[in-house]
Amino acid sequence: MTKMGCGTVLLVGFVSAVCLFELAQAQGQNFMIGAGIADVTGPAGGMAMMGYVNPLQITKGIHFRLRSRAVVVADPNDPSNRVVFVSADLGMVFGAIKTLVVEKLANAGFGNLYVRENVMLSGIHTHSGPQGFGWYTLYNVAGFGADERNMDMIAEGITRSILRAHDDLESRKGGRIRIGKGQLDDANINRSPSAYEYNPQWEKDLYQNNTDHEMTLLRFEDDNGNPIAMVNWFSVHGTSMNNTNHLISGDNKGTASYLFEKEIDGRDTLPGQKGNFVAMFAQTNEGDVSPNIEGPHCGYWGPPCDYEHSTCPNDKGEERTAGCIARGPGNNMFESTFIIGQRQFSKALEVFNDESNLRDIPNSAIQYCHSFIDMRNTTVSAEFTSTGQVERTCPGAIGDATAAGTTDGAGSLSFIQGTNNTSGDANDFWNNVGSILHEPSEEQKLCQGEKPIFIDTGSVKIPAEWTPNVVPIQTFRIGDLWIVAVPSELTTMSGRRLRQTVRDELAAGGLLTDDTTVVIAGLSNEYSQYCATYEEYGVQRYEGASTLFGPHTLAAYQQEFARMTSAMTTGTCSDPGPEAVDLRGNVVQAPALAFSTHPADSFYGDLLADVKPTYKAGEVASATFQAANPSGNYMTEDTFLKVEKLETSTNSWVAIRSDGDWDTRFLWNPHKNPTVSTATIEWYIPKDQPAGTYRLVYQAYYPTLLGLYSCACVGW
Repeated sequence: MTKMGCGTVLLVGFVSAVCLFELAQAQGQNFMIGAGIADVTGPAGGMAMMGYVNPLQITKGIHFRLRSRAVVVADPNDPSNRVVFVSADLGMVFGAIKTLVVEKLANAGFGNLYVRENVMLSGIHTHSGPQGFGWYTLYNVAGFGADERNMDMIAEGITRSILRAHDDLESRKGGRIRIGKGQLDDANINRSPSAYEYNPQWEKDLYQNNTDHEMTLLRFEDDNGNPIAMVNWFSVHGTSMNNTNHLISGDNKGTASYLFEKEIDGRDTLPGQKGNFVAMFAQTNEGDVSPNIEGPHCGYWGPPCDYEHSTCPNDKGEERTAGCIARGPGNNMFESTFIIGQRQFSKALEVFNDESNLRDIPNSAIQYCHSFIDMRNTTVSAEFTSTGQVERTCPGAIGDATAAGTTDGAGSLSFIQGTNNTSGDANDFWNNVGSILHEPSEEQKLCQGEKPIFIDTGSVKIPAEWTPNVVPIQTFRIGDLWIVAVPSELTTMSGRRLRQTVRDELAAGGLLTDDTTVVIAGLSNEYSQYCATYEEYGVQRYEGASTLFGPHTLAAYQQEFARMTSAMTTGTCSDPGPEAVDLRGNVVQAPALAFSTHPADSFYGDLLADVKPTYKAGEVASATFQAANPSGNYMTEDTFLKVEKLETSTNSWVAIRSDGDWDTRFLWNPHKNPTVSTATIEWYIPKDQPAGTYRLVYQAYYPTLLGLYSCACVGW
């Protein structure tokens, strides 16, 4: 039996969450490596969430904290020759974040050691984080503007993870990187299988599945063979937590990272702390890949949705996307998130520990290359186009099916997937509404092909640019590993084609061997929505409609990455291209989050609902407190809650859980008067939790009359 005790603590301050590691030199391998981790959680109260574009989906607490995880790899023969890979628990990494991070690194006194060319930032694509951390208008619509505080906090957190990785590298002698692969068959499905079917039959015949099931994993070891970090790439959307969720969460990939780090460090190790193992479950070509493996149904338990359009009849008999819901393997979104995360974790751990499946990456070279592409009018040679003719890309635009949403999160209007200019069912009313922002030219309509243009985003500049037109591409080489960073969400077949293009160029340059591995780092350095194949684009499901730059977007990426890879095989780099725009000073800021007050008969931190005297393992312990808005102070590198255990031998309380743990939840509850709120702490007591005396601790900041925040830390 687990007993809950009462007590009071006055603890505030920030506990650094550090994970800094470096790879040691072993068995003839020779890399310098460091790894680091930092907090990028952001506003937990009242901020619109990034991903589902639903202004009613605002943050109301924390499921578990978001982290930035970084690895630095350097050549010991030339330590200035190094690369940085970051996987952040974000929906994506915008160019604004990349720009700010590089500036912060320069201001930290590194000079040209860390620059945009050798720093790669990738997002895991959780849909359960706060929005407002980019410059482009479309991606701030749900929250009615950008949030400069959140943006700077994320940039600072990513920078901190890199600095910790740098320090860790400096503290180690060297190490090695080992690579392995595994097959994970029960963690994803294709959410647009009807579009995938339009790809050429000969091409589909090359693959067993309509999603990628292979996981590629890197194991980092010190000079004694001890594991210090791990990175893997596996394609699956961060949409196990659906659009009814209000808690900040790293979704299934964040869950997998959490489970792996706990496995290495121990169950009662607080997450994100200094010296902890770093486990990155990075994103790749997940554009049409869903974690909701039970598939789309009309209602959660109803019959399957329409195959072509993902619709269900409403109460008027009209076919709409709103009722079509993809179901995960669990009974609710939390269970589904855990199951898909656990499956990724289990496969990664299997590969990580399988000596027979791991090989050393040789330190034959460390290279990097970065370039910008103006996608408004890139000429694409016939070598790469599906038409066999010279084609071009277009200024960005989203189609009708973008507004239809997906089976992971449907739109609420009358749009449906599979709406194209040849089907005769374009949504003329809403397209005319979209034209108010900018009327697409006839040339633009022709260029965008089958896409009925809903909003001509690449040409809208009210109040600032809506979507990027100049985007970055980047490639890292570490021995025989090539990491290709793409600023969008590639579909399954798009990713396969791009990887093959890179391999073809490596073969032409004499660098392709049986061991050569090419991985795609998706949602990296900037975000420009999706990249479908030419054939999938014509169907105009969500992914095709969200391919901003027209039907030849993928071909343009293939061409430019081929150019980049070819240059790298000769030891050079492709043309850096035109500069992307810097929109600082032109971005509308989101409304300020609500100021905090409290009722006359209570004060911040007062206990409103106590725990029960005793709980059984497997039950949920909870307590409710008078709260301040958690967006006033993010508690970065700290926690809003603690579960503490009384150590009877020393008569002292020891923290065993924080709001970064999976089995705790921090629930913020705004009242009808939004300046007044309460906070509920929940601990889902593990079934194997030892009996003892425990307490729940709530800590936060509240506003003073001067507008500052003072510590209010009350434990019960």
